[in-house]
Amino acid sequence: MAAVATEARVFLEVRRRLQSALLILGDSKEGGLPMAVSVTPSSLRMQSPGGCTELRLPAGVRLAPSTCRGLQHVPGDGLHLRLHARAESRPELISVFNQSSQDQECCTFYCQSCGEVIIRDRMLLRVLPLPGDNWGALVDEWCCHPDPFANKPLHPRENDCFTGDCFYLVNLKSDLWQPRPEGAPVETHHLSSENHLKLKPKANTKVICKRCKVMLGETVSSETTKFYMTEIIILPSERNFPIIPRSQFVQSVLAQCVVELSSARSTFRFTIQGHDDKVYILLWLLNSDSLVIESLGQYTNIKKFPVLEDVLKPDSNSACNAVKVLYQPCIKSRNAELSSLWENDLSVHSLTLPSTTCLELLLILSKSNATLPPSLRCMNSFQVAFLKM
Repeated sequence: MAAVATEARVFLEVRRRLQSALLILGDSKEGGLPMAVSVTPSSLRMQSPGGCTELRLPAGVRLAPSTCRGLQHVPGDGLHLRLHARAESRPELISVFNQSSQDQECCTFYCQSCGEVIIRDRMLLRVLPLPGDNWGALVDEWCCHPDPFANKPLHPRENDCFTGDCFYLVNLKSDLWQPRPEGAPVETHHLSSENHLKLKPKANTKVICKRCKVMLGETVSSETTKFYMTEIIILPSERNFPIIPRSQFVQSVLAQCVVELSSARSTFRFTIQGHDDKVYILLWLLNSDSLVIESLGQYTNIKKFPVLEDVLKPDSNSACNAVKVLYQPCIKSRNAELSSLWENDLSVHSLTLPSTTCLELLLILSKSNATLPPSLRCMNSFQVAFLKM
């Protein structure tokens, strides 16, 4: 996507399934509006007394200028209009293993934050998804004999990897070096992809990266460790470790998780809770087919944080696939009543991450919200954000 100038604020959201687009054109000077707007199938051009801004759309995105409708000026935003649009289909989400287990490739587990090797050259013969919550009750309903799995935790064997909603279970018995927990392993109980760990509260089972001291997961038993997907990168051993900005990685992992869960279980509301069992965020998935194109020249005064420097570049132009979400923060007892209602609602799915990652995610959502045009930042009592995929 190329830009001739970056003085004007341009925001374009294309919905693939609806084949429609919302276009917002503003000016960096308060009260200033473009005098002339030209929309072509492949570009946008704004001519004002202060200068000219032209944005060329990415390949595969086409607008239908003759379908422009709903033209209005919104104070604080600029010019709003809607029109038909087409965008190429989003690439299919691919599992991190990408069928590597069938090819019997050796995989290496890395700490995403610093690149430290956690498990080297592990041959994964079986990569299996953990069953959903209440799977034991389903066995009772459908089997005419006693449940053979009753009160038996599901632990991976040496060359297995079990995948939950946002974590991996790996057997570390044969590894010479293992990430050490801060406390000794404790007794575990019934295991599933949601209700995957019930520990006695007296023990600390956090697994810490020996280089950067980031929490990678938790010990489940003397041989089994749970690694959070937001903290680990798994690659074929012949590939080099990729340097991926932290916030970009966290967004893409969480976006993929909620999209897959919404498709598999028809659930669209999520509580994001830390390993300390505290709820940090209430998340509501609106849609997963958005392509967001924006020029952020208007927001040069937004404070930057180190974890977000790759997300918020005020003078940049970007085009990205994204999921649109509503969210409410729950830190410092905010939204306690709503949080309690969601926790007791069977249609709400819980995702557990390290507490520091929950705070990172909340910061990412807040800054995404801050870069939206003011009229798009709230919906009812919720705040709006995009998670880039």
